[in-house]
Amino acid sequence: MSEHDVHAALHRNVVGSNADLDRDVANLTDLFEASASSVDQTGTISSELFDGLASAGLYGTFAPKSLGGLELNLTQMCEVIEALAAASLSPTFVWMQHFRLLAALMDPSTPDDLRALLPRAVSGDLKGGVALGGLLPGPPRLRAVPSDEGWILEGDAPWVSGWGIVDVLFVTARGPDKNVISCVLDARDQPGLKVTHHRLSALNATATVRLDFDGLLVGPDRFVSEQPYAPGREGREGLRANGSLALGVTRRCCALLGPSSLDDDLVAARRALDSADDEGMPLARARANALALRAAHVLAVERGSSASLAGDVAERTTREASLLLVFGSRPSIKKSLLEQLSPGPTGSTTP
Repeated sequence: MSEHDVHAALHRNVVGSNADLDRDVANLTDLFEASASSVDQTGTISSELFDGLASAGLYGTFAPKSLGGLELNLTQMCEVIEALAAASLSPTFVWMQHFRLLAALMDPSTPDDLRALLPRAVSGDLKGGVALGGLLPGPPRLRAVPSDEGWILEGDAPWVSGWGIVDVLFVTARGPDKNVISCVLDARDQPGLKVTHHRLSALNATATVRLDFDGLLVGPDRFVSEQPYAPGREGREGLRANGSLALGVTRRCCALLGPSSLDDDLVAARRALDSADDEGMPLARARANALALRAAHVLAVERGSSASLAGDVAERTTREASLLLVFGSRPSIKKSLLEQLSPGPTGSTTP
């Protein structure tokens, strides 16, 4: 395909009902795509990319227009995520972590002191990440112990992206009576916090770290909520949005390959995610991730020996598709993925 044709394919199916946003996302897609190889090889993301997201209003993606947000619905938001992920996965991945903070600050039950931060979160002046150790299945990884001064955090959050990029973290920890304590912490070195940087096989530019908490104090002004721990329960919206990352990788492959049966597979995977209910979402997510891996392998075969060179778009795309297999892999998604990728009774490995 010509360079013009690739750009056109990447720009399809954005937010067609909003001409200004469609133009902004198209411009961002060009900016993301132009820097994607450098981001991957240097392991850093230029602030220009995050400034572009803020200028387009995308830190306030689903916030009401009355608050300065775009007020996009889930389908529109997922279209934007897919388009940006197709162009460059790392900055898209870091940006998406902000949505947890945005949702928390929009919740009327969140204390007023924290809700006062909402305008800055909508504008992107205050960027958020997540440390969700308290939501992980199994025994508590991160615990919140009540004290006279608030809460004391003990334990770890093994995967936290955007360190050095985001300003604050939306943190969950397991509290008393099997409850989950949510709070907002500054994303910086501080007493009671140890930071260990991961080196990832892909998306290393996401600045992903492990955080170990040793008596870190959370004051009452940073407390968000206390809710029952519900293992295995995850909002459909979050699972659907994360599925757009895999769709974006497949979309990139389709754009580079030109017309093929993968185009129809991408449409089918997108429709399955859009229509899936809570029970069907893990299977839809698994199929979308399996498709991304297959599309990356098709791209590698098509490009031939150049795909074996470090930094080639097919080499990078294959690494990214592989990493997405284990990103956000709740037990139900992991089970479905293993069923998709492991040979069944007939020897088939595809959905």
